Amino acid sequence: MLALMADEGFGPLRGLRVIEMAGIGPGPYAAMLLADMGADVVRVERPGGATDAAAAARDLVNRGKRSVALDLKSDEGVAAVRRLLAGADVVIEGFRPGVMERLGLGPDECLSLNPRLVYARMTGFGQSGPLAPVAGHDIGYIALTGALWATGRPDERPVPALNLVGDYGGGSMFCLFGIMCALFERSSSGRGQVVDAAMVDGVASLTTMFSALRAMGLWQDARGVNLLDTGAPFYEVYECADGKFLAVGALEPQFYAELVRRTGFSESVEQPAPAQWAAAKAEWAALFATKTRDEWAALLADSDACVQPVLDWTEARAHPHLVARSTFVDIEGISQPAPAPRLSRTPGAVRGPAPYAGQHGDEILAALDQRET
Repeated sequence: MLALMADEGFGPLRGLRVIEMAGIGPGPYAAMLLADMGADVVRVERPGGATDAAAAARDLVNRGKRSVALDLKSDEGVAAVRRLLAGADVVIEGFRPGVMERLGLGPDECLSLNPRLVYARMTGFGQSGPLAPVAGHDIGYIALTGALWATGRPDERPVPALNLVGDYGGGSMFCLFGIMCALFERSSSGRGQVVDAAMVDGVASLTTMFSALRAMGLWQDARGVNLLDTGAPFYEVYECADGKFLAVGALEPQFYAELVRRTGFSESVEQPAPAQWAAAKAEWAALFATKTRDEWAALLADSDACVQPVLDWTEARAHPHLVARSTFVDIEGISQPAPAPRLSRTPGAVRGPAPYAGQHGDEILAALDQRET
């Protein structure tokens, strides 16, 4: 079940009050996911930004939020944030360690105002350790943890998977997991706590399975020679006759057998041993080069061969399966991913487009005045 647009009172997190200290990347995305599930997310931004609503709406990670513009270099701005936090359940901040403390908005100050507050700190290197104060980005975080080393082909440079692994996998998702853990614990203790969400920690956790495979002697440190890093001929991306690509993931023997039968690759349906991977990969490459991507996709459709066409951004939005599930939705003329995951009774929804900086300032501050009187 999926709701696309909603008013107040929707989603499993309705009633949860979240303050997002404006930043870029994983913090705003984490806050967007909370908003998609019904949380009231107020984004605290700097004053003086553009007030073009149409332009702001394109910043999709801010969808469903409200915005207030406050000058954190002024006593009045800091005082307003304190008032917001006094009535909040969660705050998400992504500044370097020490910045919030220097503003008078650190965990000690905020938890003294609101002992139930979950104070989520999103950084690359964490709140402690030699690199804690150092600037960085996704590519550096995945480099430090070994994840970048493992991503790529033999004798070529490692290739980052956009900024999905560090910022959003190791960052946003682990920050949200920490927030949910802290909220669950608060339900019995009545007390908030600090979530130290470091992207290097999250990325390291994401590589747990590969640590296990290394420990079992089933994974080599060299790139592009293993089962899941394009070393195997049955887990690879192949170029087709039209220059487009096909993703093959026939890992299990029965799926590989189906792939062989559907394509007529060989009389044998047995998966080749690692010593034969290179030769088999060359043979598969030659075969896939004989038809276009879409011809192969049609031939292998609705099968357990575990093959899918590699689609570009536009093609993905038109794929019949994703259309049927409304995986991408149109909100006020802008195509974007729908809220996920899907809940049967209290589905998430997009409350509205992203606001411009300060768009809801008057109503937010007026509500504070009303609450405090």
